[in-house]
Amino acid sequence: MNEAISMSLAEHPKGGLLQKIGIALLTLSLIFFILISINGLSVAGVVALLLTFGIGSLGGIIYSIPLFREKAGIKNNHIMFDRMTARGIPAFAFGIFLTGFYVLLYWFPYTLSSMIKAIDPVSRYLRNESADHWFLYGAMYTVAILVMGIRFIAKYRHSRYQVIRTISVMFFQLGFAFLIPAFLKLLNQPEFYFSYFWPLKYNYLFPDDIAGLISKGGIGIFMVFWGAVLTFIATPILTYKYGKRWYCSWVCGCGGLAETMGDPYRQLSNKSVKAWKVERITIYSVLVFITVTTALLWLNSAYNGEVLGGISGVFSQWYGFFIGSIFAGVIGTGFYPIFGGRVWCRFGCPMAAVLGIIQRFKSRFRITTNGGQCISCGNCSTYCEMGIDVRWYAQRGQNIVRASCVGCGVCSSVCPRGVLNLENLDTKDRINDNPIILGNKGIEVKL
Repeated sequence: MNEAISMSLAEHPKGGLLQKIGIALLTLSLIFFILISINGLSVAGVVALLLTFGIGSLGGIIYSIPLFREKAGIKNNHIMFDRMTARGIPAFAFGIFLTGFYVLLYWFPYTLSSMIKAIDPVSRYLRNESADHWFLYGAMYTVAILVMGIRFIAKYRHSRYQVIRTISVMFFQLGFAFLIPAFLKLLNQPEFYFSYFWPLKYNYLFPDDIAGLISKGGIGIFMVFWGAVLTFIATPILTYKYGKRWYCSWVCGCGGLAETMGDPYRQLSNKSVKAWKVERITIYSVLVFITVTTALLWLNSAYNGEVLGGISGVFSQWYGFFIGSIFAGVIGTGFYPIFGGRVWCRFGCPMAAVLGIIQRFKSRFRITTNGGQCISCGNCSTYCEMGIDVRWYAQRGQNIVRASCVGCGVCSSVCPRGVLNLENLDTKDRINDNPIILGNKGIEVKL
């Protein structure tokens, strides 16, 4: 006799044995990290790396294996019921761990001395110098994107776009944000992150930093040239052609971590109009803050500090503390399990603000919608981690041309009817004001 299949919406499948083992290993690696960091567990460096990085990476890979065995396609399996992805106690515990780690990293790095010492052989091999807390952080950041990137690919492997862009962010993080800076240090050159530039890497346009790079000779001059070209030439051109997705969803490490490690929490983003209003206030305030700070530093430099004195330096320190540390680090990543993966990208990133302005007013990119095919399932809005109510646009047949959209394409990937498409078309008529209205009383074309 065949086993009856329940169609109850209240039931949801439980994780298999491999996924339970994966979660157990991930949890164990976090426990070992805490014990080693507080010197509660004294072990050799290699053993410490195996107990933390090794077990954690293995756990993440094991957890992803069953996803490759399942039929390709998005499944809403218990994501709104699982305590880890629905603001349950495990989610808050993980959020506290992430927040605590960032607090220690930024203000009490000496508490991580045991883990820093454990990763020292890796630093000496790659950079020929002792590890510091930033090298530890970079290693953890890179491993998180690589391991969780495998999970993301397994989950979204039915979409060629998702697979390629995930490989892209993994490549840029590993190569441009980790290995190349380490290689430069090995050659006694300035550490430089080629995948970051002003205003996200705000100090790359500060006069003292530029002068320091130029003093290093040819390679330093190239770094200044690279940053200037990416900021003032490549950014407007690429954003005009492809929207902000070329950077936010294909290159940026902040976006890469949000898309991979933050993916289980993408449904937690606030979709309300109030949140949208707050978003527009905060993100452009940060952009104004760093623009004014940069301008003040250059003005002060031009007059040898005689006009503004130390005020420009104070602005820079404030920005680094409140925005660079608290907002981007502690809140931006530590609050993944509570507010979703792109808190920083949505509410604070000045680079996203610049790209968003160009995308909104002068770009070929838009998400086109076929309102006649929309069944109002809400998958698109649920999975938008930038807080866009995509269904609202889809129901009306309106193109989505929002400054906040990072073009991740997940809304299109989870749509069961093929309503949404990411396109780069002529700028004419990209904002259509004659939507199709789908209502309870029928279909109306508003002319």
